[in-house]
Amino acid sequence: MSLTPSNMLPLGTKAPDFTLIDTVTNNPVSLTQIKGDKGTVVMFICNHCPFVKHVNEEIVRISNDYRVPGFGFVAISSNDVEKYPQDGPKEMWDTARKEDYSFPYLYDETQEVAKAYDAACTPDFYLFDADLKLVYRGQLDNSRPGNGIPVNGRDLREALDNILNNNAQRKDQKPSIGCNIKWKQ
Repeated sequence: MSLTPSNMLPLGTKAPDFTLIDTVTNNPVSLTQIKGDKGTVVMFICNHCPFVKHVNEEIVRISNDYRVPGFGFVAISSNDVEKYPQDGPKEMWDTARKEDYSFPYLYDETQEVAKAYDAACTPDFYLFDADLKLVYRGQLDNSRPGNGIPVNGRDLREALDNILNNNAQRKDQKPSIGCNIKWKQ
């Protein structure tokens, strides 16, 4: 397993716009369509990464818990599917169904969206406020495969709660750690 940290895009950055194909519906989905009234979570994930597999249940729980209060959620896979066919659109559809994703799972074939977000690893989490300004980026929580710490989504949940309660965000945000995005040559 590769241990790649987030690049930690500067706080306050405006969410880069995108329109990508949802592998579940086969329809184009844009940032504008998934934007929540309170905020928006953009997650870079993939199918084969053990770090993503480790947190899949919790990201589904978080999206279900925070969708009703007004947050939008989207997952994007940007891996090179020629070298990693298990991360292709058909396999993404299978994963979304198996894991019961309640959010669009988009395929970034050109990898331009991952580059625009300066995404580095899977999973990589970005939380934008109602104005699509970045307020949190980094880890879901302190749990990693094999470290014995339960997955609870504490860091992302705290950031979401801070928006809901009009509290300031932590300045000491920890990068996510996971598999590197599989870039095309």
